[in-house]
Amino acid sequence: MIIDHIGIVVPSLEDGINQWQEVFGYRKNSDIVVNTRQMVRVVFLAKKNSLTVKLIEPSEPASPISAFARKGGGLHHLCFRCDDLNVEIPLLKNKGARFLVPPQPGEAFGNSDIAFFLTKNNLNVELVDTLFKQGWLETE
Repeated sequence: MIIDHIGIVVPSLEDGINQWQEVFGYRKNSDIVVNTRQMVRVVFLAKKNSLTVKLIEPSEPASPISAFARKGGGLHHLCFRCDDLNVEIPLLKNKGARFLVPPQPGEAFGNSDIAFFLTKNNLNVELVDTLFKQGWLETE
């Protein structure tokens, strides 16, 4: 597994995009996508020779991240990319990972399955097995 991106909760995608552009030199590098299952809007940001950043905004009050966003947001998860979710999930469960969200289609990943789990040290992790990101632009 390798790190695919880091997920940051923000109260506003537009404000978050502006901050990451102005302060850190990242640029919007994908479409803004609504994930109906998680009730969030997401966008991927990129910077040459750096990790991808996914900004996450609640799309409705019932979103699992609404309370976090109201408090200002912050680091939400690390996303690891693997070769095959169906192979990796049982291995992670055997190593003590507790799955919070079983595999389900992720709109930002072209409806490829995503899953979320917690490690023993309470690290929230997203797991994907695709390189695809909706509307991704080639970086320099």
